[in-house]
Amino acid sequence: MRRDEKLNLIRETGVIAIMRAQSSDQLLAAADAIKAGGVRAIEVTMTTPGALRVIEEATERYGEEVLFGAGTVLDADTSRAAILAGADFIVSPTLNLGTVATCRRYGIPIVPGCFTPTEMLTAWEAGADLIKLFPASLGGPGLIKDIRAPFPQLEIVPVGGVDLNTAADFIKNGATALGIGGSLINQELIDTGKMEKLTLRAAAFIEEVKKGRENSKN
Repeated sequence: MRRDEKLNLIRETGVIAIMRAQSSDQLLAAADAIKAGGVRAIEVTMTTPGALRVIEEATERYGEEVLFGAGTVLDADTSRAAILAGADFIVSPTLNLGTVATCRRYGIPIVPGCFTPTEMLTAWEAGADLIKLFPASLGGPGLIKDIRAPFPQLEIVPVGGVDLNTAADFIKNGATALGIGGSLINQELIDTGKMEKLTLRAAAFIEEVKKGRENSKN
């Protein structure tokens, strides 16, 4: 799948699930569950044990059905290792220009973490595809609207503070997609094998994205 096709899939579905599973078996089981709920982009954090191996197994299993990205990528070397392992996109908690450059070189979508308008514009000018607003809980949905007023070209993905109560508001205020961790996937549900609940949660977030987009047109 080409870079633009990957980005369009993230834009269309509007949800990136953030996983910190304890094993590849757990992650793949959870991926099955949330895929059934409509989520087709999953960020595997580099804090997951054997994260690169997990990404290799996941991309081999799902092909183009689900995008598997690497998250909590702190530097260019780690981004290159993740890309070589098959990562479909790269997410960073901060802005590292070397990481952005590496991803552009390999044609892989890059989503660096930013908070201030200056950081966001710097990331965009360096070639970032989407901008991760982190931590989004500090500014809330209104911050996205305020930032995009002077910078309508920015495509922002809020992370932190996104749950079923705030999801639609973030989208309504201009978020391109949502990065969702514990409020979608938590270790307790995975450990207890309650995968049907993961499917229902995933479907609920997809529905909130649709509501937010409908409300933004009104």
